[in-house]
Amino acid sequence: MHVRPITPEDSQAFIQLRLQLDEETRFMLLEPGERRLDPQQEHQRITSLLDKDEGMIFVAADEAGRLAGFLSIQRGAFRRVRHKAHIVIGILEAFTGQGLGTRCFQAAEEWARQQGIHRLELTVMTHNQRALALYRKMGFEIEGTLRHSMRVDGVYVDEYSLARLLT
Repeated sequence: MHVRPITPEDSQAFIQLRLQLDEETRFMLLEPGERRLDPQQEHQRITSLLDKDEGMIFVAADEAGRLAGFLSIQRGAFRRVRHKAHIVIGILEAFTGQGLGTRCFQAAEEWARQQGIHRLELTVMTHNQRALALYRKMGFEIEGTLRHSMRVDGVYVDEYSLARLLT
C-alpha cells in the first residue's frame, strides 16, 4: 500500500471505500445506506478539488488501485480561517494497524505546510480509543469535549475536538 493524492480516476473506488466504511464502523459520520454518491458528480468533485488549493484527499492504494483508506483535508474558505484545515480519515478495518493512518497524516501535513496552513483540526468520538491514540501520536491535543455531539444507534455520543499547530 502506498499513500498518494487522489485522482479523478479514483472516483468509483473512492465511492466504494466510503460505502464500505459506512458499513464497517460506527465511528464515521454517515450511517449505512445514508450516503448518496453519483460517480459522475464524484469525478467532477475530485477534479474541482485538485484544481483549487482549498483541500486535498490522500488515498492509501495498492498497485491495482484498490483503496484501503483515505484522509481528507479541507482548509478554511475565508481569509480569517484560511490558516486552518479540518481533517477526516477512514481506514478499512482489515488495514488498520499497518501504518496507513500515520502515512496519510504525514502526507497531509506536508501538503498543509506547502499551503501555509498553521492549524489542523479534527473531531473524534470519545470512546474511539484506536483513533485517539493515532491522533495523539501525530501531535494532536484535545481542546475540548463536544457533549452529545452525535447520536449513534439511538445513543448520544460525545466527541473530542482536537488540534495540532504546525510550526
